[in-house]
Amino acid sequence: MMDRVEVGVAMGSDSDLEVLRPAVDALNAFDVGSEVRVLAADGNPEVALGWARDAAGRGLKVLIAGAAAAAHLPGVLAAVTSLPVIGVPIAATPLAGFDALLAIAQMASGVPVATVAVDGGRNAGLLAVRILAAADPDLRARYDDFRDEQAAKVQRKDDRVRAEFEHRRSSGAPLGFR
Repeated sequence: MMDRVEVGVAMGSDSDLEVLRPAVDALNAFDVGSEVRVLAADGNPEVALGWARDAAGRGLKVLIAGAAAAAHLPGVLAAVTSLPVIGVPIAATPLAGFDALLAIAQMASGVPVATVAVDGGRNAGLLAVRILAAADPDLRARYDDFRDEQAAKVQRKDDRVRAEFEHRRSSGAPLGFR
């Protein structure tokens, strides 16, 4: 049960929620509490800056920030906190998020922002879990179990495909797909 909120999730617009919802879902799967906010660095900069400045004092340990286009929200938040910030570029422009990806990945030296794939909300949540797991052995064990299950899923898929091709090979059937 989530009794502590440890991750802040911010977005520049409520239209970004569908990209960031998988981050919250990933956190929830590991019983990591989060607070979710719409904080436009250009629309309400004082609120956004205050939220990031006070994040550690509220018990947050990691921030996730989604943004499109110029994608300045992750960098603005990172500029005023010492907490790790994970940027999620959002594909909301004709450039399909490439502009946001570059804006987040190319932060000025001294203001690091971790960057996940365009629309990579789930990976942002999982990266936040990994960051928290570095100091939480129980969470690390749960994350290791998750990774083992991911590996087992891939192994089951590999076994199924290999069995199909072995059956085709032994029966003389064509090996290609139709």
